[in-house]
Amino acid sequence: MSQSPDSRSLLSASSQLNLMEVESIDDKEFDIPQVDTPPTLESILSQMEEEEDPFVLEDTCLLNTDNMDAQSYDTSSLASSDSGDPAHLKRKRRTLDQNAAVHGSVLRLSLLKGISAQIVAAADKVDAGLPTAIAMSGVIAVGTSHGLALVFDTNQALRLCLGNKTTGAEFGAVSALSINHDCSRLLCGFAKGQITMWDLANGKLLRTITDAHPPGTAILHVKFTDDPTLAVCNDSGGSVFELTFRRVMGMRSCDSRCLFSGSKGEVCCIEPLRTPPDFRDHPITCYSLLAMASLTKILIIGLKPSLNVWMTLPYTKSDPSSVPQLAWQFVPVQKTVNPMLAFCKGDSVHFLLVKKEETGTIHVIKQRQLQLSCDIISLNWINSCSLVLLDSHEKLHVVDRPTQDVLETLDLEQVQLVYNSRHFKSLATGGNVSQALALVGEKACYQSLSSYAGQIVCLGTKSAHIMSLRNWKERLDCLLKQEHFTEALSLAWSFHEGTAKAVVGLHGDSQRRKAVISDKMVEILLHFTEYAVKKCPEQGKLQVMEQHFQEVVPVLVDYCLLLQKADLLFNQLYSRLVENMVAKGVFLESLESYIVANRLGHITTPVMKDLLAHYHDNDMMDSLERCIVHLDVTSLDIQQVVQVCWNNQLYDAVIYIFNRGMNDYITPMEKLFSVIGPRVREGRSLTGDDVVMGNKLLVYISCCLAGRAYPIGDIPEDLVVQVKYQVFEFLIRLHSGDSSQKEEVFPFIHTLLHFDTREFLNVLAMTFDDVQNDKQALEYQQRIVDILLQVMVDNPDFTPSQVGGLFTFLARQLAKPNNTLFVNRNLFDQVLEFLCCPDDDSRHTERQQVLLELLQVGGVVQFNEERLFTLAEKAKFYQICEFLYEQKHLYDRIVDCYLQDPLRKAEIFSYIHNLMSMPGYSSEEKLKVKEKVLQHMQELASLDPGKLADLVVWHFTEEVQTIISELQDDSLLFQFLRCLLESQEGSQSVSRLPLESELYELLLDLMCRFEPQELLKFLHTSQHYRLEEAIQITEKYHCNEAKAYLLEKKGDIPGAFAGLLQTLKERLDVLTAEMSGDIGGGVDGQDEEEADGEFTLTTVKSSLNQIILFCHRNCQNLDQEQRKDLWFPLLDTMMASQKEVMGLSDKHISDGLKEMTLKVLNCMSSFISLPAIIQQILQVSICHLSVMID
Repeated sequence: MSQSPDSRSLLSASSQLNLMEVESIDDKEFDIPQVDTPPTLESILSQMEEEEDPFVLEDTCLLNTDNMDAQSYDTSSLASSDSGDPAHLKRKRRTLDQNAAVHGSVLRLSLLKGISAQIVAAADKVDAGLPTAIAMSGVIAVGTSHGLALVFDTNQALRLCLGNKTTGAEFGAVSALSINHDCSRLLCGFAKGQITMWDLANGKLLRTITDAHPPGTAILHVKFTDDPTLAVCNDSGGSVFELTFRRVMGMRSCDSRCLFSGSKGEVCCIEPLRTPPDFRDHPITCYSLLAMASLTKILIIGLKPSLNVWMTLPYTKSDPSSVPQLAWQFVPVQKTVNPMLAFCKGDSVHFLLVKKEETGTIHVIKQRQLQLSCDIISLNWINSCSLVLLDSHEKLHVVDRPTQDVLETLDLEQVQLVYNSRHFKSLATGGNVSQALALVGEKACYQSLSSYAGQIVCLGTKSAHIMSLRNWKERLDCLLKQEHFTEALSLAWSFHEGTAKAVVGLHGDSQRRKAVISDKMVEILLHFTEYAVKKCPEQGKLQVMEQHFQEVVPVLVDYCLLLQKADLLFNQLYSRLVENMVAKGVFLESLESYIVANRLGHITTPVMKDLLAHYHDNDMMDSLERCIVHLDVTSLDIQQVVQVCWNNQLYDAVIYIFNRGMNDYITPMEKLFSVIGPRVREGRSLTGDDVVMGNKLLVYISCCLAGRAYPIGDIPEDLVVQVKYQVFEFLIRLHSGDSSQKEEVFPFIHTLLHFDTREFLNVLAMTFDDVQNDKQALEYQQRIVDILLQVMVDNPDFTPSQVGGLFTFLARQLAKPNNTLFVNRNLFDQVLEFLCCPDDDSRHTERQQVLLELLQVGGVVQFNEERLFTLAEKAKFYQICEFLYEQKHLYDRIVDCYLQDPLRKAEIFSYIHNLMSMPGYSSEEKLKVKEKVLQHMQELASLDPGKLADLVVWHFTEEVQTIISELQDDSLLFQFLRCLLESQEGSQSVSRLPLESELYELLLDLMCRFEPQELLKFLHTSQHYRLEEAIQITEKYHCNEAKAYLLEKKGDIPGAFAGLLQTLKERLDVLTAEMSGDIGGGVDGQDEEEADGEFTLTTVKSSLNQIILFCHRNCQNLDQEQRKDLWFPLLDTMMASQKEVMGLSDKHISDGLKEMTLKVLNCMSSFISLPAIIQQILQVSICHLSVMID
């Protein structure tokens, strides 16, 4: 047999579990209740299969498909075949979600060329048949369809060929394989139910077992336990048996015991707990645990020291064709290592942690479940944190259990996986299996994948493959081969930070690992830079070249800074990038975000020169300023940078360089004042740049006085006091350094006051709050106040608002309990005279507001109150008067203030309502306000009758009659009453008005006079008037329609009808008169008359419709004669009007009346017989027969 050219060792040198490389897992756990007496197998099997609620855990897994290297499989659809059943499985494709995390190619999938070649050769040359099963331990065993078992060593050399064609003919295909822990024995299960045991040292057949289970069933699984004398098997009848091997006096025998009967529920998967060498002394090994998966539930039993059932768990609902899967693994959880069982059926993987308690019982703890979007047909652990799952589309998913991330997905269709369908259907023994088991068997591939020591072998119809995790360097190299540099750096950084998953090959402590990975990342960064420069398109649009480097350069900068390799960035990478002008520009521009984020504080001098030149040439001065104020000034050529910044108005940068580079906090202020001072003093209008400069100056002074650096950071502690005193001295200078004869004294304070008085005083106020315990600073404070008073008082250059702002500022300072300032009280009187000057009507609102602010901050204590009252009233400062009345609780006088103030007159209603509603006012005070309001009712009604009505409803219900008597204007009274009663209708929380009916009747009377068109609506919606009184009122003003409505409501149908008929007759008379007046009129007069006639005809139609509706409503309750009393007079009226217009020329009006008469005839025919109608027409006039004929 030839040796495989693949030099890699088939198996890892050690199967040790390296706890140093595994993160501790903090899973959500819950305990399964323990019982005193565990149930027996028979008691479990006798239970009815009941649907139970599934356990639901939080997270689901998002799947992703990463790029795979040349040794991985990502193929188009190739049909996989079953060695015994040629029918291919029809699989439904599912779309996988993508995960943005970079894991690279995690799994190495390699073809075992030597084993694959010998499988094909054995089938062709010795008729061994197709492969059917594979098992791996220290060797690899492959079973065939003709009953042979081929055993290969770690170099893929064929060591043994066990069995022969005669055995194959008698026993059938090999359906299951198992190798014990020391690789000395091999168990083979066959399709016809036999089991053989072989000695792997010499190839000798040790046992042939034919009676371990009922005949006629295939062996689905046969498994060694940790005890070499104990094994378990599972047959196609769904039963599980324990096999105990004995040797007495040289005679080998096997005892069989049924653990689970298929008649009570078919088991299709078994998995004994096999302990790795390092954990052979684990206390749980003495129980010889066995996991079994039936079609409906999971069981964990102990074979030793006596048979015990430790847990049963029913499945969640799943597809009946889903294949149950089981896999054990020792995992570290919370600083201890215990076995964990992974099981699944369908798309959910569940995890059970198994512990031995001090009492000797087994405790099973459920962990978080893993939810996928595919049907899993194979499950294997590849290490203590990672699982390899195979779905029904033959996609292989590598999953990290602690985070539930899918690290990689590979396509295995090219492998042409072997399926065990024929054995699950037990075709070799006649196919006597249940339909449920046969359905599961369609996707069963239990014997096609086998895991051992971090590797998994996979069996195809003509090949064998092996899977293992790539080491960290391989994963990076796979990405680099595909020129995925960004992804490679991201993955390398995750190795560096310890966040990567499924990491193999990193040894040593954390610092050593980081050093190794850092060196690799430097190598990648250099390679990436070289690649970027060489691959840059030499020709084409500039935007294309920029985009190329924008995808590269920020990545280089980012990882150099993460690795703290600034020397690499500026010396090696930049020196290579600078050869390309586009790359150089992109590099320099990309530095800004890192500098501003304080990730890059120092730049070498050559790079800084290039940065200045590039930003200046490309008009990126704002970006340059943002960079400078975050850089270490030692890396700057101060003279050059200051010159560039000043010429381009980068004032923040100028201030920063002087402060940080030379500890000079005064020169920047002098420079800024030299620019803005002359413009402000000369009264020139300021440009937008001037305003920006002035605001910067104010903020800078505020920062210096508060101990903060500008624009960011803090002034060094040893300089805070010194800087504060320097700024005070600067502000109180009598003259500037380049003063002229025209310059005013204290130019700096003058400039700031003229620029923005309020903000400058705010800066001083914040400063004064922080100098209470500093004697020198208090002296500066008093000096500045004296200068402010000297500069602003009696100076016409300052507005009342500015002067008032000064005294407001002073009042606030004087009101402080620990105040040390002295201000002459006469100055406050002088300011009061200035603000309240009655001869100056300009800026009235501004002056009042300034004085009000001054009083509100405590300035009232500085004034004589009587004088203040007098001046405020003369100046018509009603808000000032209100403030003073408020102080004296004279709230009724405040009502006068509102009424006299044209700007706030409308607010009086809110003020009165709030005062009357809120607690905190005495009953005497509220009574005085109420009396004052009653005195001004006429004025308040004129102002807003609606708001007055709301006020009355809430607070003046008892005074309604008094209010009505005060309102002399009937029109105003009408508006007030209507608003009042509408408010009363809509209010649910107020008391009823006294004499309510009289009020409604008064409103009705007024409505008849001012808005008669609203009468019917009012009568319909209101229910508070008295019927008889309302009838009298409507009759008084001849409102016939409203009177008719009331009479109908009263039950007087004839009276109501008479009123409506009278209205109709009046309108018909008007119409006839208008038509008669048309004869002989001029053209213009005729047009006007036609328009009037059309309007009158419309009113007649409206009145007629109203009567017809009235008759319809009431005829139901009248006898025949009473109905005639309604309809016949109406008909007579319409016929009479038609007779009157017959001789006139207006055909439109005549036709309209004729149409209305016909409408009456049609409507009355529903209530009065036709002969009676005809008789009535004949009685009236024979000439009206034409109407009836029509």
